[in-house]
Amino acid sequence: MRSLDWIVVAAYLFWVVGDGLRQAAKSKDVENYLVAGRSLPWWLVGLSVMATQLSAITMIGTTGQAYINGMRFLQNYYALPLAMVILSLTLVPFFHKANVFTAYQYLETRFDGKVRSFTALLFLFSRSLSCSVVISAPAVVMSVILGWNVTLTCLLIGVPTTIFTMFGGVRAIAYTDFKQMFAVVASLLIAVTVLIAGLPHTVGVGDALRIAGTTGRLQMFDFRLDFTEQYTFWSGTIAALFLFLSYFGTDQSQVQRYLSAKSADEARSSLLMSAFWKIPLQALVLIVGVLTFTFYLFVQPPMLFNPVHDQKVRDSARAGEYTALEQEFNTAIEQRRTAASQLAAADVSSRPAATAAFKGADDELKRVRAAAVGIVKEVSGDRGYNDVNYVFPTFVTTRIPMGLAGLIVAAILVAAMSASSAELSALSTATVIDFYKRFGRKDADDAHVLRASRLATLFWGLFASVVAIWAVELGSLIEVVNRFGSLFYGSILGVFILAVGFPRANSAGALAGMIAGMTVIVSIATFTKLAFLWHNPIGAIVVVSVGLLVSEFTRQKP
Repeated sequence: MRSLDWIVVAAYLFWVVGDGLRQAAKSKDVENYLVAGRSLPWWLVGLSVMATQLSAITMIGTTGQAYINGMRFLQNYYALPLAMVILSLTLVPFFHKANVFTAYQYLETRFDGKVRSFTALLFLFSRSLSCSVVISAPAVVMSVILGWNVTLTCLLIGVPTTIFTMFGGVRAIAYTDFKQMFAVVASLLIAVTVLIAGLPHTVGVGDALRIAGTTGRLQMFDFRLDFTEQYTFWSGTIAALFLFLSYFGTDQSQVQRYLSAKSADEARSSLLMSAFWKIPLQALVLIVGVLTFTFYLFVQPPMLFNPVHDQKVRDSARAGEYTALEQEFNTAIEQRRTAASQLAAADVSSRPAATAAFKGADDELKRVRAAAVGIVKEVSGDRGYNDVNYVFPTFVTTRIPMGLAGLIVAAILVAAMSASSAELSALSTATVIDFYKRFGRKDADDAHVLRASRLATLFWGLFASVVAIWAVELGSLIEVVNRFGSLFYGSILGVFILAVGFPRANSAGALAGMIAGMTVIVSIATFTKLAFLWHNPIGAIVVVSVGLLVSEFTRQKP
């Protein structure tokens, strides 16, 4: 990055963070700090919910996912509108009427303190891991841009975010999300413009997309009933429905958003905004990834998008073998570029032969790159090496014009800050309301609870920053965060289904159901290849089934 880019980054971050902290003046008591005094308008809450979904993980992980696999990931969101409608009619008005700070407070009233504590504990564990991934995403960007150690970049992002959240509260987070939403969309549109402008004059956008289509990257529907495949129509409509119901309906990071709305009606409107706009925005993100693939058909890409591992191999005893592979890679790139140009210019009669030639050239390129990745794994000892998260950052820092690159990097950083701020606030709220006030200072005054909330935010921020250093090596970031959540979401959703939908369920059944649900899901994740989205409905069904059975056996006779 150049000097102008850094000026843009610094100015944007200063403006966003400074304006957010100005909102902190209104967060001087617990209710204003935790739920913004239940006074935010529906459009601000709605944009805040959507901003969480358009996080740095989305810009980095999802674009990289689309570069490799295309639009198939969009299937993961087909159930979102239905989930938002269901929640708008059920849990949203329910929580508003209960006038709670956390979703888990209701469980003590419905069951007992053990069920509340266990559910809140599951949330704390799952959300703290997810928050770590949110921090690690921009750390990837900074490590690529500056050549810094990933550990340092994780701390440089996580620590300032923690400080901002400690003082800002939910109101400051919401207004930061508002700015971040528009910055991210603008950044994606800039990327699309540069990607299209970078195509050869003889290749139109339609030609480029048709070439991408020959590799399956434009496939948005996969009707195979394969439970080991991560993204199909069935996992995106059935399994993902349970994921969204749990995430938006029982996860404190989202419940806290619509608890801050002025009324239940305004909270409903905020969720319905996501129902209408999430899929188009997600499609835009995936299109950026697909266009990045078509861009690098005609522009020389690196053999490996992670420059740290690339340099490590060049300094190793296998440098000569790696250099020879690089020469093969350059030859394969030229052959694929020629085949892509011929496919773009082919008429209907010659298109089948041109398509076959392009696929052959693309397969050869994949073979060479796979051999290079194999060397990296052996030299680095990282058997799970995956550079999908480095694709979009590499494009931004090497191909986006000066100034605009700074804006995109700033948008990624602020997206990470706003998403992780919301999660840190939710972790703090659940820690203090569901544990500290119950088992610690039960008679604590408002000022004491406010101080405890800020200290809890500090703890979780440092915890997430440390775990982020490990999370950055786990592969595609967008998949990592969903895998983490899918271990817990089904069981948490199941206990709320028991609480709201089955009056005969009791606390013994709810607790037994959650333990059974977690045991089953961890076993499935460990010993089977079942796609992680299916963990959500299985977990919920096990909790409800076991919960009702145990409740029937332990129910006191009248």
